[in-house]
Amino acid sequence: MEYLDFELPIKELQEQLDKCMLIGQESNIDVSETCKSIELKMEETKKEIYKNLTAWQRVQLSRHPSRPYTLNYINALCGETFFELHGDRNVRDDKAMVGGLGKIGDQSFMFIGQQKGHNTKTRQYRNFGMSNPEGYRKALRLMKMAEKFNIPVVTFLDTPGAYPGMEAEERGQGEAIARNIFEMVKLQVPIITIVIGEGASGGALGIGVGDKVYMMENTWYTVISPESCSSILWRSWDYKEQAAEALKLTATDMKKLKLIDGIIKEPIGGAHMERDLAFEEVKKVILKSYKELKKLSPAKLVEKRMEKYAKMGEFNEK
Repeated sequence: MEYLDFELPIKELQEQLDKCMLIGQESNIDVSETCKSIELKMEETKKEIYKNLTAWQRVQLSRHPSRPYTLNYINALCGETFFELHGDRNVRDDKAMVGGLGKIGDQSFMFIGQQKGHNTKTRQYRNFGMSNPEGYRKALRLMKMAEKFNIPVVTFLDTPGAYPGMEAEERGQGEAIARNIFEMVKLQVPIITIVIGEGASGGALGIGVGDKVYMMENTWYTVISPESCSSILWRSWDYKEQAAEALKLTATDMKKLKLIDGIIKEPIGGAHMERDLAFEEVKKVILKSYKELKKLSPAKLVEKRMEKYAKMGEFNEK
């Protein structure tokens, strides 16, 4: 189990508990009361830490190496019914963007999302969840396929941003993202979007135009990462915590600003602590949202989606 810096008090108590249980196993001493006392203290410490998380601490949790990624959610929701589809029919198959057909119960969905890796080898293979233009074009191809067969779309957002390499720009990174946004606005099937980790910049927005947009409790969604914001404004990464607060990037902030439709609760400590509970919450949200959206005609669906995004933002005219 990996612990973040603010979780160290929990780590110390866990080590004490492990030692206490070991002493009880290796001797005839009854340590049950001591163990119980440590367990209670640990639960109290967890509640105290996780109910007072700063914006930067939530950013750290969203990047936790044990956190479930897109394919973990899809496989948990669909099981063996998921069939992955590959390629943009133009350049290649982008491994940072995954998608395919799957069923939750009897209902088919087109699942699309950014995929990160769990170790050095798979992180390189998935390009750290940063898609090239062909990734966004693959996503659009799958959305158009879903529209053709009247299948709702579910997108999972988890990326530090679109890949900023020279070759990506040469192949039209900006155009690919802009095209996706343009096409998603007028897609005639329901789109449900969930931020499951990092939601950075146009890299996330390229598959993030949804009728219903949700964020998991310990995720972030904004135009730039706190580190990059800090490096631009202060010429240093040392102010990333201040940048995280100023960006208003947490799920709570986004809900207050009316930029998302809801927050999906996570188990105490994050989605990686009790994955099955996190998967179940996401499943409930998808099915509930689809139940509402399927009542709308394609024309009404597009109309309401356009209204939703046209209303975003506040300004004063002088």
